[in-house]
Amino acid sequence: MRAINEITITDAVLDQMSTTPDPRLREIMASLVRHLHDFAREVDLTPEEWLKAIGFLTAVGQKCTEFRQEFILLSDTLGLSSLVNALHDKRALESGTKSSLLGPFYRQDSPALPLGTCIVKNPKAPVIGIYGRVTNSDGEGIPNALVQVWQPDEEGWYDLQKNDPQDMDLRGSFRTDAKGNYYLRTIAPLGYMIPMDGPVGDMIRAQKRHGYRPAHIHFLVGADGYREAVTALYLSGDEHIDSDTVFGVTDSLVTEIRKPDSSSPLPDLPCIHFDFALAAKTAQDLSGRVGADPSQIIKKAAN
Repeated sequence: MRAINEITITDAVLDQMSTTPDPRLREIMASLVRHLHDFAREVDLTPEEWLKAIGFLTAVGQKCTEFRQEFILLSDTLGLSSLVNALHDKRALESGTKSSLLGPFYRQDSPALPLGTCIVKNPKAPVIGIYGRVTNSDGEGIPNALVQVWQPDEEGWYDLQKNDPQDMDLRGSFRTDAKGNYYLRTIAPLGYMIPMDGPVGDMIRAQKRHGYRPAHIHFLVGADGYREAVTALYLSGDEHIDSDTVFGVTDSLVTEIRKPDSSSPLPDLPCIHFDFALAAKTAQDLSGRVGADPSQIIKKAAN
């Protein structure tokens, strides 16, 4: 019988998994086991700590619903989501807009709206505009590009946190015009604390972290033949702009709400002006979405 101890256990597991037919699965699982075992040895993990971790992960799974993804929130707060974004971004950074997190509140079936429409059904804060162009790497406008946008309200709440899930608000989908222009109306969002009523919130409190995200507006921009851009615009001046709990902020995505400008497509409104650049898609490109509509994750798991 093999002599299993705290050192040889790793090779024993790797040997048993070596017959995995899928080469990528074999690579990922072998690396995961090596790092996981090294972690346990490094911190001298106790049985009590191991069991507490099992309980934590169980609680994370139990907190997930069709409209809430606690595992994505965990990934976000550990910086893993931003790391995967950065790894995925390397090729497109030279020609495309910097990515940010999709987040746990994306809905893939947001309402299609005409350009200039307000995405807020009953605004309780001053309306602002957002406008710009969607271009290729040469600065040429991309017509009929799909611009999906979603955000929290003036109190920091998303529609999924306040409304019936079927009553979508603070989100919409737009198509660029013949020159690649987009423009819409909305309100300035408020920064917010991530959901703290679950196991991830318990972790954040135990680490003495503030748990806040700076004010931001999400965008998912795509067009045929181009790499999808998942990003967000962050409002300058927010007190948590330099300490985002989920590590989503980068300098190129920090924007300002500027005074009304007669040259804007929304000349009567203070506006954010931002142009999105899409990199050409290659055969190697998969989805750039680090995240998903929570309802779709539940459906796939059920199948």
